[in-house]
Amino acid sequence: MYAVIRRYEGVTDSAEAGRRVNEVFVPLLRRVPGFVAYYWVDAGDGVMVSTSVFADRAGAEESVVQAADVVRENLAPLLPHSPQVTAGPVVAAG
Repeated sequence: MYAVIRRYEGVTDSAEAGRRVNEVFVPLLRRVPGFVAYYWVDAGDGVMVSTSVFADRAGAEESVVQAADVVRENLAPLLPHSPQVTAGPVVAAG
């Protein structure tokens, strides 16, 4: 498995971001080959964290390509800063 974690700071409306992610972004991710799981977490104080898990790195990279327009058109106003991205193979899971 391969995981990608993104930390967004300065989120302008966390409730609206969560709604849009759930309604627009998650359905797109579910169609990407190798999709395993996705989580969108409100960490408070304008910080939100996403965790995407795919069967392999190729699936994770494909999700970025397929989602680029959706994110730009639906989420950009709510996510004013580029995320901090951490990615790599999953070496332990529970």
